[in-house]
Amino acid sequence: MSATDDPPSPASADTPHYHGHRERLRERFLEGGANALPDYELLELVLFRPIPRRDVKALAKTLIKRFGSFAEVCSAPPALLMEVKGVGEAVVTELKLIEAAAQRFAKGEIAQKPVLGSWSKVLDHCRTSMAFSEREQFRILFLDRGNGLIADEVQQTGTVDHTPVYPREVVRRALELSATAVILVHNHPSGDPKPSRADIEMTKTLAEIARPLGIDVHDHIIVGRGGHASLKAMGLI
Repeated sequence: MSATDDPPSPASADTPHYHGHRERLRERFLEGGANALPDYELLELVLFRPIPRRDVKALAKTLIKRFGSFAEVCSAPPALLMEVKGVGEAVVTELKLIEAAAQRFAKGEIAQKPVLGSWSKVLDHCRTSMAFSEREQFRILFLDRGNGLIADEVQQTGTVDHTPVYPREVVRRALELSATAVILVHNHPSGDPKPSRADIEMTKTLAEIARPLGIDVHDHIIVGRGGHASLKAMGLI
């Protein structure tokens, strides 16, 4: 256990004041779900387990103020989380567990289903997996003839504003998997999903290389904190 997490302590005869608050918060969550709570209160619920013997409202508010939202707190790099007073290894583990569960759930929503018929789920998966990352990632969804998901792979991880992409490597991997279509996805850590000229040119190059080999580029989706952009919907491919 980290020095900043609460150590075990003997039970007190006097019930701490925050116990009633915790019970009320749990009841509101059970009755109204996550939508009944603002981000900081939902985060409080998460913090109850790693910090069982301290009021966590102030810490939850501090984390939201520092990182921006519940999702951004859970996806923040561990080193940055540990810079916040009161956050130790137990808290980081709990937050990373929430992040992993969200990603696994979103991925499960599109597994074994025609991807193009579950477009909102695809977007949810992409945003959950990448929108809050501090580095650019280039991800590919490989599809079969029925547009079912064969594989979901991160091909490259770059810097805060650039990821090297090699179209021939993408096509080679698609052929290895016997994929007949791909959906390209990458994130803009700046938060603005607007495609750059380089994004557009790379997508067109990849599509030109893939087409003669029977591989379609269905779309290139760019995700950010501010939403997403589809090059296909924008008429750019």
